[in-house]
Amino acid sequence: MTIAPPTSPAADRNTGPILQVLKAHLPGRGRVLEIASGVGQHAAAIARALPDLDWTPSDPSAEGRDGIETWRKASGLDNLRAAEPVNAADPATWPSGPFHAVVCINMVHISPWGATEGLMGGAAEVLVPGGLLYLYGPYREADIPLAPSNADFDQNLKARNPEWGLRALEDVSQLARDHGLRLTLRVEMPANNLSLLFRKV
Repeated sequence: MTIAPPTSPAADRNTGPILQVLKAHLPGRGRVLEIASGVGQHAAAIARALPDLDWTPSDPSAEGRDGIETWRKASGLDNLRAAEPVNAADPATWPSGPFHAVVCINMVHISPWGATEGLMGGAAEVLVPGGLLYLYGPYREADIPLAPSNADFDQNLKARNPEWGLRALEDVSQLARDHGLRLTLRVEMPANNLSLLFRKV
């Protein structure tokens, strides 16, 4: 009996727009580490669309890694690696670099701030000079009113876990700078999300 890969409605909606940005900014060849891959839907879609990139997904939960493995087997892609058990906040769980890019989709707001601190430190450690850190998700921005849907989402997240919630873009950018990562591009995405591209200085 073949097990169908798990799917996410959010991934169904945002994979296309995310892929459009990644195609424009990822290197033609190289190693990519994805942090907090979830069920693996993004990993399979992007690895299929960019076959010359060696894509390593990861997730701290065994359930997530099982989902990723289901996608990997169903896809038959040679460039989609087995998932690593990375906890962004724990440096000991990060694989050895170098990587040409680190990709993190929809984690920063659904995790404690320590996970973002670990993400920046880990990315700075494993990225090649000039390497890309790509973040996707909703953020708070100074002088830009928060969309009602994002305000509701933020309240929902904080009700589920007080340590979760939309982060201020300035705080994330400053944390990146503290680790030698510079914000080089902000791209507005559908449904009031952002793509943020950082480069290792």
